[in-house]
Amino acid sequence: MRTLQRQCTKIANSNIFINIIIVLIIFNAILVGLETYPFFAQFSTFIIWADWTLLTIFTVEIIIRLIGSPSLKSFFTEPWNVFDLIIVLSSIILAGSSYVMVLRILRVLRVLRAISIIPSLRKMVNALLLTIPSMGTIMLLLGLFFYVYGVIGTMLFQSISPEYFGSLHRTLLTLFQVITLESWASGVMYPILDQDPTSWWYFVTFILIGAFVIINLFVGVVVNNVEEASREESPSPTDIKLEKMEKDLEEIKKLLKQQNKD
Repeated sequence: MRTLQRQCTKIANSNIFINIIIVLIIFNAILVGLETYPFFAQFSTFIIWADWTLLTIFTVEIIIRLIGSPSLKSFFTEPWNVFDLIIVLSSIILAGSSYVMVLRILRVLRVLRAISIIPSLRKMVNALLLTIPSMGTIMLLLGLFFYVYGVIGTMLFQSISPEYFGSLHRTLLTLFQVITLESWASGVMYPILDQDPTSWWYFVTFILIGAFVIINLFVGVVVNNVEEASREESPSPTDIKLEKMEKDLEEIKKLLKQQNKD
């Protein structure tokens, strides 16, 4: 049993094995995408055969990784392992049922496993995960900002432009368009400006505060966390020297203890 586990561990950690699985995952995603085109209906037999072949390979892959893990606990503490296991088990259990198309869509998500292999993607995901707590505060600020301007816009321009500011939810949708800077001037502001020349302050202040201040807060938080993730991935020269000094001190302590015993 130990020999089998060591062999499975060696296979699961092999670069060749990982690269083959990544290629098959991408092929599976392409296959599911091609199924959405009607003219591929003539290849339905090949697609079904390819689906079953890929499902068999992915099942074998999960079994190899499961056997090669040090323990079941270590396997299930890795979120990507649990994700893959759920997808494969769902495909096996519900194969041939009316939910097969849904499961094919879910298998496209297996492409996300490439994140754990490509360092730059892994670094970016780590940064985004670090950003989540800060994003909550910024989203609250943005929500309050949108609500205040939404109420003001509805009060001021409800009668002038009901298609954009007729109600609070319409105004919020309009403000979302404005903050993306997509046709906000020609499509939204200028028609209102023709009837109310003083309305410029509303749009200009919203753009300045919303697009140029609050949105840049998101960018700043993400950039800061990317730098933190980079430092965690690759330690600085000072950290490397400190680690070396700690090892040297440990060796000196061992030598002193050995001399005291002698």
